[in-house]
Amino acid sequence: MGLLVWLMMGIAIWHFTVFVPDRFWGGIVGALVAAMIGAALFGYLVSGLSIPGRSDTHLIQAFIAVPGTLLGLAASYVWGVRVERQAGG
Repeated sequence: MGLLVWLMMGIAIWHFTVFVPDRFWGGIVGALVAAMIGAALFGYLVSGLSIPGRSDTHLIQAFIAVPGTLLGLAASYVWGVRVERQAGG
């Protein structure tokens, strides 16, 4: 259940990428994948390499996913800008 919360929070934050220039690696779909992977990995690491079950999932699980999502989006953006510069665009 914790994984579902992390992924949903990643998707929620991903929606705000429409306010940023589209330089993400893989476009908007790449940003979605990066947000979800970042949220899931960060949540998994912070939760002690385990996924909380239904009874262990609380509101804090949603907030745990925020830094991971932002890190995933930042990495995708930086990589996309780098690839764009190397291509000469």
